[in-house]
Amino acid sequence: MAGCRTRCCWRFIPTRAWARRSCCSLGGSARHPPLFFPLVSVLFSLCRFSRRNLDAKEFPVDAAATRSSAQTIEQFEKFVIPNYRRYPISLVRGEGSYVWDAEGKRYLDLFPGWGCNILGYCPPRVVRAIQEQVTKLIHIPNTWYTEAQGNFAEMLSTRGFGKAFFCNSGAEANEAAIKLARLHARDGRYKVISFENSFHGRTFATVTATAQPKYHEGLGPLLAGFRYAPYNDLDAVAKLLDRETCAILIEPVQGEGGINLPMEGYLQGLRRLADENGCLLIFDEVQTCMGRTGTWYGYQQFGVQPDVISLAKGLAGGVAAGAILCKNELAPDLRPGMHASTFGGNPLAMAAGIATIQTIEEEGLLANCQAMSDRFRSHLEKLKAELPIISQLRIRGMMIGLELSIPSTPAVAKCMERGLLINATHDTVVRLLPPLNVTPEQVDEGCDVLAAVLREMANETI
Repeated sequence: MAGCRTRCCWRFIPTRAWARRSCCSLGGSARHPPLFFPLVSVLFSLCRFSRRNLDAKEFPVDAAATRSSAQTIEQFEKFVIPNYRRYPISLVRGEGSYVWDAEGKRYLDLFPGWGCNILGYCPPRVVRAIQEQVTKLIHIPNTWYTEAQGNFAEMLSTRGFGKAFFCNSGAEANEAAIKLARLHARDGRYKVISFENSFHGRTFATVTATAQPKYHEGLGPLLAGFRYAPYNDLDAVAKLLDRETCAILIEPVQGEGGINLPMEGYLQGLRRLADENGCLLIFDEVQTCMGRTGTWYGYQQFGVQPDVISLAKGLAGGVAAGAILCKNELAPDLRPGMHASTFGGNPLAMAAGIATIQTIEEEGLLANCQAMSDRFRSHLEKLKAELPIISQLRIRGMMIGLELSIPSTPAVAKCMERGLLINATHDTVVRLLPPLNVTPEQVDEGCDVLAAVLREMANETI
C-alpha cells in the first residue's frame, strides 16, 4: 500500500492513509487499482463543482462540516489553549453577510471577523485572487521584489500618503509605528502618549500602549515610556508632553473602547501639540481603514494629516495582513536590520488586498457605507427614543455603538438565538461593525432582531 501513486482528491478524503487503504482494497494492485479510477473521476468532478458553486443554494450548507458543534467543542477542550471565550457553535461556511454553523443554522453577521471581513464572507473577487495567486507564489522572503507588494503599496499610498511597510496584524503594525517613532527621535526621545480606553494590540509594546488596566494584569513590569491621557482632553495631553516625548498614538475612532468619537477640533488639537513639541502623530487605523468610516482612511473624515498610520483588520478582505503608511521623509528611519516581518507582504495577502480595493471601488462601497450608515442611524435613533435603556448612539460609517444603562453582554446570546451575531464591549456597549456591502434588507433584518432583543431586556429591568 505504501506504493500507491493514484492522485486522490485530498479535499474530499479525510486522510492520505485512508485514501491508500481505500485505493488498494477495491481490487488490483497498489500501482493499478482499476475500481478506484472512477471514484477519482467523481471526486475531481466534485472539486470542480464546489469551486464553480461556492454560493450555490442547492449545495448543502452542512456538507462543509465533518462533525457537529458539540464534537468540535470537545476537540477544542482537549487540544486548544482556552485563551478565548467562545460561543458554543462551530461555524463552517460563510457567504456575504451570512454564516452557517455545523448544524446548518444561518446567522446574519453584523460583526464579521471582528471587523476583518470588511466585504463579508468569501468575497468572490478576493477568493479568485487567492486561487490564482496560490498557483504562482505563496511565500517568498522580503529579500526579493514582488509585483503584488509593489502594486498594493502604490494603491494604499495613492489613496492616502507616503510609503508602506507590511506585516500581518494590527499589533505588528503598531509595533512598527512605535519603533519608527523612537528611531526617528535621534535625541533620546522615547515616551509615547496614548489614551484611556484605547486598544492597540497584545504584544508587549502595544498592550502597554493600551491604556486599560484589565489587559495589564499579571504582565508587569510593563515597558517603560508610555503615558496615558483621558480621551478628548487636550489639556491633559499638553501636561504630559515633555522633551522626552516622541509620539502621540491615538485611534481616530476608538473601536474596542466602545465606538468613542473625537470631539470637534480634538484631533486637530493633537496635530498642533505634536508639531509644537517636535513629536510624531500616529493614528491607529487598524479598525478605521479600508473605507470603514466612509473614506479610505479615518483621518480623511476629520481633515487631519498624521505622520504615521497603522492598518490591518479589513486590509485584505479577511486575509491576515497589516501595514503602516508613513510620510516619505520618515521612511529612511525604518532602516534595514531594525525591523522586519517574515510573512509581511506575502503574495497571497497582497493579492487579496488588491482585490479588496478593486471590489470597494468597482462596487461603489464607500458610497454604500455612508448610505447604510444613515439607514442604521434612522432605525437606531427611533429605537433610542423608544427605550430609555439606550443612553447614547455613536456611529461613524460602519462603526456603530449603542451605549446601554444596563449590561450589554446578554444581548449577544439573545441575538444569536435569533440568528444575529453582534458584539458587546466595555460592559454596556452593543457594537456593530457591518461589512461595507451590507444591503438595505440586511440592515432592516438586523435592526429588527436587535430591537426585539433590547425591548425584551428593557422589560426584564422593570
